[in-house]
Amino acid sequence: MRVLFVHQNFPGQFRHAAAEWAKRPGWQVLAIGRDTAPGLPGVTCLRYKPHRAAQKTQHPYLRTMENAVLHGQAVARVLQQLKAKGFVPDAIVAHPGWGETLYAKDIFPNTRLVHYCEWYYSNEAADFGFDPEFPVTLDDQLRIRTWNALHLLNLQNCDAGVTPTQWQWSRHPEAYRSKITVAHEGIDTERLGPDPYATFTIPTGPNKGLTLKAGEPVVTYVARNLEPYRGFHHFMRALQVVQREHKTCHAIIVGGDGVSYGRKPVEAPNWREHMLREVSIDPGRTHFVGRLPHQHYIRVLQASTAHVYLTYPFVLSWSVLEALASECLAIGSDTAPVREVICNGENGMLVDFFDHIAIAQIAIDALEHQAKTAPLRRSARRSVLKRFERGHYLASLNSLLHGAHSRSTATTASSLEQT
Repeated sequence: MRVLFVHQNFPGQFRHAAAEWAKRPGWQVLAIGRDTAPGLPGVTCLRYKPHRAAQKTQHPYLRTMENAVLHGQAVARVLQQLKAKGFVPDAIVAHPGWGETLYAKDIFPNTRLVHYCEWYYSNEAADFGFDPEFPVTLDDQLRIRTWNALHLLNLQNCDAGVTPTQWQWSRHPEAYRSKITVAHEGIDTERLGPDPYATFTIPTGPNKGLTLKAGEPVVTYVARNLEPYRGFHHFMRALQVVQREHKTCHAIIVGGDGVSYGRKPVEAPNWREHMLREVSIDPGRTHFVGRLPHQHYIRVLQASTAHVYLTYPFVLSWSVLEALASECLAIGSDTAPVREVICNGENGMLVDFFDHIAIAQIAIDALEHQAKTAPLRRSARRSVLKRFERGHYLASLNSLLHGAHSRSTATTASSLEQT
């Protein structure tokens, strides 16, 4: 079996599958990633770089599409090189969000193309326009509609798709849902779990060297970047209330100062500084630790007394599953993706995304009555072990590789025009 992974940031969501399949006797596994992709030991990763950036003079609605075409062309050239060397994959497994597989079927028309269908944008009932604090314009709506041209092409081109949650599946056009299998890529449950003796030492900042221990009153918050899409603004407002009512609790906040989704603030360099100008919090009890190595991040979760996870109706973060697997008391926003993994009062608590007072009250109660939360914590881990073991995903993805091949089409010319 010859499998080719394509992901701008390889391995991305395919780390576990690529590593496992590369060990299988008789399997040949290759990958294509950008020149900046981290790669994966044991898997040869071929690098590409678009020959230029999208033009600044391009219409704003079309910049994403032009960028996708440039990525697609660059990957097509790598595919041509592989074909010339005699490598014809039985299956290509790809994240198509950057346009990398736009032309994969033109190079390998008989190869099964499996897409990771992460998100399909919509002007209603999802992330776009969800937060009235950040109103959208007609211009925003038209831009979002145009962006979906890429996703429609990807859905049309692929033979099968996989998406992590029912919520994400439901956002795709009905005409294509029959192509898409719901299977979460899973988390490393073997490395996650409670530790009553866990400690975490603040690595940087004015409180560097301070050690917090499991069992102490610790509020935690985790996001790739600290931004409104992940409810950072409401968390900070809640934290102000928590610290006012609970005089000894500490907060560990994990995440970078970039923007993964949405926009940067206008009056500040990042959302952390923007919110620090708005709220009044105790700097001696508030610890911004940036992004952490995974082994240190696990210790944060193990030291947590109350873990807050907020999100727009959008892609579900791995971090909430990792928190549940670590037996955190998870306080999640009552939004569609979170309701899929947290059942209020059974394996965590749900709260109105916009109600920072309610978020604070639940966190304070958890800090003051830790023993009361023990059944929820244990149930949290059981719920993740049941549904999000990586073996489930590997089995689903493996079955998608062996579907019927698509019909043959003509191949392209041997060289691709650079314009």
